[in-house]
Amino acid sequence: MKKTIFTGAGVAIITPMFEDGTINYDKLGELIDFQIENHTDSIIVCGTTGESATMTDQEHIDAIAYTVKHVNGRIPVIAGAGSNDTKYAVELSKEAKSLGADALLHVTPYYNKTSQRGLIKHFTDIADATDLPIILYNVPSRTGTNIAVDTYKVLSAHQNIVAAKEASGDISAIAKIKAACGNDLAIYSGNDDQIVPILSLGGIGVISVLSNALPKQTHDICELYFKGDVKASAKLQLDLLEFINALFMDVNPIPVKEAMNLMGLQVGECRMPLLKMTQQQIQKLSDVMKKINLI
Repeated sequence: MKKTIFTGAGVAIITPMFEDGTINYDKLGELIDFQIENHTDSIIVCGTTGESATMTDQEHIDAIAYTVKHVNGRIPVIAGAGSNDTKYAVELSKEAKSLGADALLHVTPYYNKTSQRGLIKHFTDIADATDLPIILYNVPSRTGTNIAVDTYKVLSAHQNIVAAKEASGDISAIAKIKAACGNDLAIYSGNDDQIVPILSLGGIGVISVLSNALPKQTHDICELYFKGDVKASAKLQLDLLEFINALFMDVNPIPVKEAMNLMGLQVGECRMPLLKMTQQQIQKLSDVMKKINLI
C-alpha cells in the first residue's frame, strides 16, 4: 500500500483578500492557525476554493511558500499545481517541491480538455517529474473532463500517484474506482455532503470547503467514522447538511467567504468574475448559520 498523505479532513483553504483584491497574508496565517487548533488534518492551498484560477504565477508560488513556512511541519501541506498546460503543471510541481510542499493536487485539464489517453500521458508526465505524492482531482462539473475508471486503474500503478479527490458526485463510479484500484489509490471525498458515503466505500477522508468554517466538526465526521461510531458520524454530517448546501447556493468560494465574514473573520471578497452574493442570499445563509449557532 502506498503512503497515505493524511487521513481525515483536509481544508481546501480560502485565500483571504484585502479590499483592493491583493492577498492578505497575515489573515491567511490566522486562518491556518485556526485550522490547526481545531484539528484539521491537512492544508490544501491554491485549489479551487483558494481562487487559484485568478492568481498570477508569482502569487501562486508566494501563497504556497507562505503556507509551508507558516504551517512549519505541524500538518501536511498539499499544493494545488494543476493546469491545462502539461508543461506548466510540471514546472509548478517542481517549484512546489522546492518550496517544501508535502504533496500535490492536480486537477484534470480544463477548457482544452483531453482524451482519456491524454489524461494518462498528462498525469504520468507530471508524476515522472517529481517524487512528491500526487492527488488527482476529478471535478467534471468545472473542467468538462471526467477520469474514467480504467484511466484511474492505469494511473494508480504509478508510484507517485497515490490518491484521488473525487468530486464527480457519482457514488456508483466511486465504488467502481475503489474496486478497480484497491489499495493503489486512496480516495478523498471532494463533496462535503458525501463524506460518510465515500468513507463507507473505503475512502480515507475529505478535502473540504466546509472545514473553512467548521474545521473541528468536519474532522469529527471522519474521526467518529474511523473509530467505528458510524451512527454519530452520519448524524453530524446530516446535522450540517443544510449549511453544507448553503455553502453551494452560489459558485464556490463565494458563499464560504461570506460565511466566514459573517463569523467575523474578515476574509474579504472573491476576485472577479466571482461576484458578491445578493442581500437575499446573504440573509438565507445567515439564517442557516444561526440555526447551528455559528453566528
